[in-house]
Amino acid sequence: MASKHLITPWKPEPPKSYIFLNANVVCTTKGTILPNRTVKISQGLVESVTKTDQDYVIVAKENEITIDLEGKFLCPGLIDNHVHIAAVPGETNLRDLTLLDRDVSLIRQPYVCQQILRRGFTSVRDCGGASLALKEAINDGLIEGPRLFIAGHALSQTGGHGDTRGSHNHGDCCGGSVMSLGRVCDGVAECTRAAREELRTGADFIKIMAGGGVASPTDRLDSVQFSADEIHAISTVAKNSNTYVTAHAYTPRSIRQAIDNGVTGIEHGNLIDEETARYMAEKDVFLTPTLITYGALSSPEFLGFLPVESVEKNEAVLAAGLRSLQLAFDAGVTICYGTDLLGPMTILQTREFAIRSQVLSAKDILQSATINPARRFGLADFLGQVKPGFAADLLILKENPLENIWVFDDPEKQLLAVIKEGRVFHSRWSKLAQDLTKPVPVIE
Repeated sequence: MASKHLITPWKPEPPKSYIFLNANVVCTTKGTILPNRTVKISQGLVESVTKTDQDYVIVAKENEITIDLEGKFLCPGLIDNHVHIAAVPGETNLRDLTLLDRDVSLIRQPYVCQQILRRGFTSVRDCGGASLALKEAINDGLIEGPRLFIAGHALSQTGGHGDTRGSHNHGDCCGGSVMSLGRVCDGVAECTRAAREELRTGADFIKIMAGGGVASPTDRLDSVQFSADEIHAISTVAKNSNTYVTAHAYTPRSIRQAIDNGVTGIEHGNLIDEETARYMAEKDVFLTPTLITYGALSSPEFLGFLPVESVEKNEAVLAAGLRSLQLAFDAGVTICYGTDLLGPMTILQTREFAIRSQVLSAKDILQSATINPARRFGLADFLGQVKPGFAADLLILKENPLENIWVFDDPEKQLLAVIKEGRVFHSRWSKLAQDLTKPVPVIE
């Protein structure tokens, strides 16, 4: 039988062991700095976090690399809880992006994944479009990218947020048809089948369109989408498979119908009111605002990206964004970091930090990008902290993010290195080399 190396020659070597001395460790649970720490990572995990003893000399074993961080900040890798990797750059408007050939998108997706990781996001949740093949390619080391959690195709009713047909398009698209990032389904039977099909083909969770959206051509923002029975059926499928449903929804009506029928997460939520925010907190429903995407869509830099019918809708949710974030936070809702950027706007992924800083503290924002989405994934004991037994997903920063959350929005100057699963995927620091590939042997 052929060796594994011959079957999958792209598989990387086991990760090296690193000992980081004199680190200022960012504690995301308490929002404090643990100074003067020694952090050892091995086999892709954090092995130990101890106080650095200046009088103790560590003798590195074979395959262990000792690095003096000299007081630099060691932070858990960031998590973006709402991306669309398949909505790749390269097109100038939403229509062309929607109609983009699938193979063209697939060829561009590795670039998107690499850039996400280089910005410091070591895990992301794709809310429609990314495939199991992409996830497996990242896990196998074939392409460079973040740890990926996928919804497969988002589920939409006919004429809902995931239906990309215009009003004058009379073509049939029902019966579970796949369209761009979503799948259209109507009625309990179709919704049940569609949810099961997404899980069969590798979805980690189910995403539904429970209300109107900005980018969709025919629905109003205040529309409530899917019936209660349809949402309940989808939620039952997810629950039976030990996973969950999250819902695109802006208004109190759409949010409440989703929650009342088993949904445990809300995406966006820009038009939420105080009562609904309290209801979400009582039910322990996660909220993932994506404020940067509305600002990007309204900026002169991306003028013309949206069709005319979407511009007015975008202005409505943009104006309500910060207020909804404040209402949710005051009510005690668990908030996650999300961006939802499409096409060329993905370059703005880190700008969400600056927007949120207008109403939230650095601690609360950092928690939204670490421990909160880790809990959403069901991995609160594995992601989002620098702690023994956790994934060695680490960022080396020049400045303290708890004093200035904007450091994440300037990776070219502030982010020295990105470590995922114990491997140095990206380094801007001369003291720490990237270790993704084997060095090429010199033959002459």
